[in-house]
Amino acid sequence: MANGKPVLRIGDLLGFAVQHLRDSLLRNSLTTLGVSVGVASLVAMLSLGIGLQQLATKRLNRSGLFDSVIITSREWDQFNSMGSRPDTQPKEVRALDIKAQQEIATLPNVTEVYPEIRFMAEMRFGEQSHFAPVAALPQSSREREVFDNLKGKFFSGPQAEEVILHNDFAKQLGKDTSALIGKELVLNYAQRMTAGDSPGSKNSGSGEATEQLFSSGFSIVRKQQRLKIVGVMEGEPEPALRGTNRARVFIPTQLAQSMNIMLGSDLREIARSTSSGMTFLALTARVGKPSQVEAVEDAVKKMGFSAFSMLDASRSLRRFFTVVDLFLGIFGSLALAVASLGIVNTLVMAILERRHEIGVMKAVGASQADVRRLFFAEAGAMGFIGGVIGVAFGWAIGRLINAGTNAYLRSRDLTGDTFWAVPWWLVAGAIGFAIIVSLVAGVYPAARAARLDPIQALRYE
Repeated sequence: MANGKPVLRIGDLLGFAVQHLRDSLLRNSLTTLGVSVGVASLVAMLSLGIGLQQLATKRLNRSGLFDSVIITSREWDQFNSMGSRPDTQPKEVRALDIKAQQEIATLPNVTEVYPEIRFMAEMRFGEQSHFAPVAALPQSSREREVFDNLKGKFFSGPQAEEVILHNDFAKQLGKDTSALIGKELVLNYAQRMTAGDSPGSKNSGSGEATEQLFSSGFSIVRKQQRLKIVGVMEGEPEPALRGTNRARVFIPTQLAQSMNIMLGSDLREIARSTSSGMTFLALTARVGKPSQVEAVEDAVKKMGFSAFSMLDASRSLRRFFTVVDLFLGIFGSLALAVASLGIVNTLVMAILERRHEIGVMKAVGASQADVRRLFFAEAGAMGFIGGVIGVAFGWAIGRLINAGTNAYLRSRDLTGDTFWAVPWWLVAGAIGFAIIVSLVAGVYPAARAARLDPIQALRYE
């Protein structure tokens, strides 16, 4: 100390640290390189874990799994194998009908509610006749990943008289599935009509009623609907949340509702003594964010329905990736821990080489704290420089891994993607972690240097 002020100020410490690093450039460079390798391995591993998590989340969000609530009537609870969360609300049985759909649509955070419409129908294409399962899709389905490689286009509107075929079914109609786009397909289906309606009072395309069977206040009429083939798809647009048959023909949901198609849920109406009108097997409610699913699910249950979502699976997925990131971080940090030993060795050697210099500093008034700060500054400088270089190395390694993976996938006729991510907090955290490890590694050398006897140090040659 001199005049009550420390001899070594922050600027002095940084200047001495840089000068000493230059004096033993090769040894300090190798030590800093060891820190860089440790940081690079840490960044590369964590960026891979983060990238895979982001990729899985993006794919699952686009699949409609985590932002959807599947709603069913409590009449079907004994057959329900979806494992919905137990609730303590009164078991009031309500019909899952148009009124219920409109009521659920008014709940907070619900962006869309559409019914599950699945049925078997006869498809006539030219002289060919095939039976196939048909499903209705809402307009929001166009955002799903399965339609990224759609041949043709999505429905032009919610009530467009158009159809999208699954590739498996399209191959039954013709070897060149692309040639089917723009052609006409005739769908023969059973229409549900309430008593008093005339056969031509419902939307039936260009078809006419051919049979009627009256039962429980409504009639079943065979109808035709002419549809234009607008697309051919490869995958499954709907997540397999239930044990239903996967459809091979898809039409717009609003068009399907206007066609008043006879559904499996209408069989319950035949058995009822009193009919409650058209009902659905299930409704799907979409929400704005996955975090809002649980609140909507609870609200639906209070309304007297059963509800199911993939919320529990989402929690398990996040827990899995958290554990993966933890282990990747631990293994990545091992190289950094080894590098810290190099810092200890480098600074201990610096003490032996600079004992005379340390004695002079103490003789002119430097305190033990000043000496400790000097060695801490050198350790921190090596950690900072090594951290910056290591982040750059880790970023480059991630790019190479991603490029190599995509090249391999393309060689197997698969679509590439981004499997790594380096967010800003990982960059800052890696550099900060490198500095902290370096400072910890410098504790022993700094303390040893501070304890040197200035008289003995001045005699050292």
